[in-house]
Amino acid sequence: MITKNNITGIILAGGKSFRMGSDKGFLLLNQKAFVQYSIDALSPLVSEIIIVSDHSAYDTFGYKRVNDITKNAGPVAGIISGLEATQTTYNIILSCDIPLINTKILSQLITAATPNTSIIQLESHGKRMPLIALYNKQVLPIFKEQLQNNERRLRMVVNACGYKTITLSDKDTASTKNVNTQTEFKELKDAYTR
Repeated sequence: MITKNNITGIILAGGKSFRMGSDKGFLLLNQKAFVQYSIDALSPLVSEIIIVSDHSAYDTFGYKRVNDITKNAGPVAGIISGLEATQTTYNIILSCDIPLINTKILSQLITAATPNTSIIQLESHGKRMPLIALYNKQVLPIFKEQLQNNERRLRMVVNACGYKTITLSDKDTASTKNVNTQTEFKELKDAYTR
């Protein structure tokens, strides 16, 4: 059984957000920043939260922030930066653009963990989600080697590590919706603004 003391939450907030046109972590849904939703979902499950971003504005949330070690190399580099900074074996990694994520969904990752599983990721609507996943720190050398070989596609790197996938029930799939464009953001606000 994995305890809270052996899990860190790592939020990736270093993306360029070209399609959105602004930093997605600071978008507001019901007066709360997207990144705060990730923080709130992680907090009951982890001993520490780390935000991976070069933007010092994230310091206002009061958690440890680390810069991307390799610039402009996408989530593979972000995960490396987070895993380099963590002290725990297990790490829940989330992107900052999933404002409907919740603790109940994330706890399924921990429940499914086994000592010999490197990565446990969610699957929603037939799509694997390596940015809602539990990573064993033992994958760090593989991630580094893949990035050195110029592999920046996260799914390919995950495939090299060995993984397990948890398929969400239909009623839970909405909680994994990520928001990449202004249109998607408007749809989300229309549906969930109270």
